[in-house]
Parts: sequence; structure tokens; C-alpha cells
Amino acid sequence: MADTSLGTAEQLRDPNYTPPIAQAVPLGIQHVLAMFVSNVTPAIIVAGAAGFGFGSNSPDFPNMIYMIQMSMLFAGIATLFQSIGMGPVGARLPIVQGTSFAFLPVMIPAVAGQGIEGMAGLMTGVVIGGIFHFCLGTVIGRIRFALPPLVTGLIVLMIGLSLIKVGIQYAAGGVPLIGTPEYGSAAMWTPAFVVILVTLVLKFFTRGLISVAAVLVGLIAGYLVALAMGQVNFANVGRAAVFAPPMPFKWGIEFNSAIIIGMCFMAVISAIETVGDVSGICKGGAGREATDKEISGATYADGLGTAIAGVFGGLPNTSFSQNVGLISMTGVMSRHVVTIGAVFLIVCGLLPKIGAIVSTVPINVLGGGVIVMFGMVAAAGVNMLADVTWNRRNMVIFAVSLSVGLGLQLEPGALQHLPRTLQILLTSGLLPAAALSIILNLVLPEELD
Repeated sequence: MADTSLGTAEQLRDPNYTPPIAQAVPLGIQHVLAMFVSNVTPAIIVAGAAGFGFGSNSPDFPNMIYMIQMSMLFAGIATLFQSIGMGPVGARLPIVQGTSFAFLPVMIPAVAGQGIEGMAGLMTGVVIGGIFHFCLGTVIGRIRFALPPLVTGLIVLMIGLSLIKVGIQYAAGGVPLIGTPEYGSAAMWTPAFVVILVTLVLKFFTRGLISVAAVLVGLIAGYLVALAMGQVNFANVGRAAVFAPPMPFKWGIEFNSAIIIGMCFMAVISAIETVGDVSGICKGGAGREATDKEISGATYADGLGTAIAGVFGGLPNTSFSQNVGLISMTGVMSRHVVTIGAVFLIVCGLLPKIGAIVSTVPINVLGGGVIVMFGMVAAAGVNMLADVTWNRRNMVIFAVSLSVGLGLQLEPGALQHLPRTLQILLTSGLLPAAALSIILNLVLPEELD
């Protein structure tokens, strides 16, 4: 429910209205708290997959700190593209941008164990994928027919299912501990379990910002438990610089066709997600439908933000759905409130010590959080599938796509004789499931019912 002390009902529905600064600043910080964990987690996961590692013993650990920085910096910059706008770029709505989970099933195998060499190909793919995403702004309204709830729900479900294994591995101690007595021990699982328990309690038994930021509070609780158990290492915090600007092409440039194709494909999915978020903001905050200009502007901002982030070592960004819910909860539609949050993120992204503090979160604590987050992604896909009419045609599309996608994910060795490019594209299971569902949806006749 909207607080009328912030303004009249008509003012609060106006994106151009600015609440009193004493109230606008806390509202802006609320948006940052609601998205903070989800924003930095993909950077930590990709850095870990590349081998940059957790803890001060890894010589490449500063690269993880840098990626956390960039996730904050470019989430803020991309949010400014949306809230302030620049020509046709930006919806000029209170849209909060953040690092996208959707690209993880493509990014993780692309960089797995390859260190800096893998990051060069990934970041080049992010830039090209961002440019492609930008171009989608001109046609997004005309391709939505190819992605009905059956297809988008299946894709979101596959994203969640393909990532849950990562959450379990992290909670048990991480890939480096596999095969050791520490992996899966009570010492590893205890902080992770605390994160899950606190998150669930807050999510279902509290309201307002505490409920929205339940994962963040759960991580703090798990962090304190890990700290008491001696699992937190602060060595890198003291060594981190006070200020550091972003570095263009920090890891070089390398054109990898598999990564580029994967990034461009997922850009389409991300664009459709943004369309839904823009519609949700307009309905929940202003009580109206989103305009074509707002939808295309939001898509342009998505793509531009991703492309620029890739230049400086950041990951693809997209609109954040949890902030859509926060707008509906507060009733404040002001884009200037979100701008304040964006400035806060940018400042954080220029301060390596903040990234270093975030990086002290033990891998098992993060695992507890991502188990919840990835499970919620899968649940969101199931929720989208609830809108599907389950006739014979749709059952066939879903069954074949899910079977192929999950099968290739569970048994990647089945593709060992294919070129590495195709293995990267297919073994995540996400891309083949998505491609199959789109193609079958377009070619199978409705008469199959």
C-alpha cells in the first residue's frame, strides 16, 4: 500500500514525480537491498568456474573481486539507462537492472577451468550478445508470438534445473573440495542450512522489505555462523585498493563462435523477460499497460548495458523482477527513486574494498543462498507453465524438449565426439531444450489436439 505522506495517489503513479529527498533516499536503498545478492552472485559463480577461486590462497582471486565490482558498477549504469534514458534508449521507468542468471548455463561451461583465457572469449561474447540484444529493441514486439508461456516457462524451468547442482556443490564445500573429507561435512552444511532456514522463515512470516530481502538477511545469518566456525578469511580486504576504475578488455579479446551463439540466443529470452517486467511495473505501479516505446526503450537499455559491461569485464544484465514486486508493495512509481539506488551501486562498484568484503562470504554460505534462488527460478518457470493449456500438442512439445534438455545435461559424455563448439552449446541442456520447444511450437499444427 502506498504511503500518502510521500505524495498524492496521482503523484505516486507518475514516473516523473520525485518524493521528498529524505524519503526518496531510503526508498532507493531499498531497491539496492532487494537485488544485491542476486546481482553479485552470477559474477562469483562465473569467477569460481573459471578457476579464480574462493579465498586468499588463489593467485587469481583479485579477478573475482574485480568481477564483483563490475556487477555493481554496471548494474548501476544500466539502471540509469532505464530511469534517465538517452534518446531512444531506456524506458524512463523505475526499472532496476542487475546481472542475469539466465546466461549462467551458457557461461559456466564456456569458462570452466580456463582462467583468464576463458574470460577473454566470454567477454567478447557478452559484448556481441549485448549488441544483438540492443538490435532486438526494433523487433521485440514482432517476435513475441514465437515465445508463448509454454516455451518461456520451459526455458525458465530449465535455467533453474541446470543451476541447482551448482548450489548443492557450493553448500557442500565447492568443487575444489570434492573427494576430500571436508566435502559434504557437517561443518560445510551447517552455515548453508542456517541460510536456507532463515530465508524461509523471513520469506513466509514477515512482510515488506524484510520479506523481499530474505535471501540477503539469510546470507548474513549464515555468514555470522561461518565466522564463528572460523570459515571466513579477511586477508584480501586489507590488500584491496580503496578506489579502482574499470579496465577495458581486461582479459583480452577472443572470438568463440559457441559463446557468441549462446549469448545471442539467451539475449532473446532476456528481452522477453524484460517485456514482462516493464508490463508488470506499469500495471502494478501506474495501473496501465506499457507502451511500445517503453518496451523498445527498455530492450535497448538492456542491450547497451550488457555490451558496455562486457567491454569492462561485466556480465549480461537484465531487469530484475524482485524490484517490480517492491514497486507494487510501496506504490511509488518514481524513476528518480531508482536513480538514487543506481548512483549508490555505481559508487560501490568503484570501491574494491566493498567487492573484497563481499568475496569473504564462504562458498558454503553462498551455496545456501543459491539453492533458494535457483529453486525459485525453477518455480517461476512452473508458475509460467500454469497458464498453458495442457492438450496433446503442448504435452508433446514439453515432453520432448524437457527430455532432450535434461538428458544432455545429465549425460554430457553422449556428445563427446562433437566439436567443442557444439559441446559448449548443447551440454548445458538449456539451449537444445529452448530451440526444440520454439521449433516444435512453430511447426506442430494446432490440429494435433
